[in-house]
Amino acid sequence: MKKFTISVAILLGMSSLMYAKSTTETLGDVFSIAIPASAYGTALYLNDKDGEMQFYKSYGTTMGTTYVLKYTVREKRPDSDNRDSFPSGHTSSAFAGASFIQQRYGWKYSILPYIAAIYTGYSRVDANRHHPIDVYAGAAIGILSSWYFVTPYKNIEVTPIVDSNFKGVSLSYQW
Repeated sequence: MKKFTISVAILLGMSSLMYAKSTTETLGDVFSIAIPASAYGTALYLNDKDGEMQFYKSYGTTMGTTYVLKYTVREKRPDSDNRDSFPSGHTSSAFAGASFIQQRYGWKYSILPYIAAIYTGYSRVDANRHHPIDVYAGAAIGILSSWYFVTPYKNIEVTPIVDSNFKGVSLSYQW
């Protein structure tokens, strides 16, 4: 049943691709679905039940917050299409997935998802669908919800440390 539900959600989300105007926008549309789908898929693959629940909470909070703001703020889009500009839902979704991967499984696995999430935000501004502030707000919502709800997998966290005199990693274990 889980696989069917995930497949239906992905197909419904990808239906927006038919309306994309450019390759940049299309790629942003794909990333906005693929990043959180891969985050959730990783939790399923690892049989990480805690991770699944944390994904539900963080992603649900991200999208709930995003849509409450969209329909309360009513910011006009740059292309004047409608008043659903603030914040960017595509960017919220992409950053929620990338941030979940980073918080749960570590930086090593989240570098490419973060790059794809940044590209998603860029694609929304490039397609004239959002103002930069919409994208920044979407990214912040996605990141903050993961920071709040997600804990490291198996209590191990690897964090890069970069200073002017030192570069390395911090490894921490919680018990």
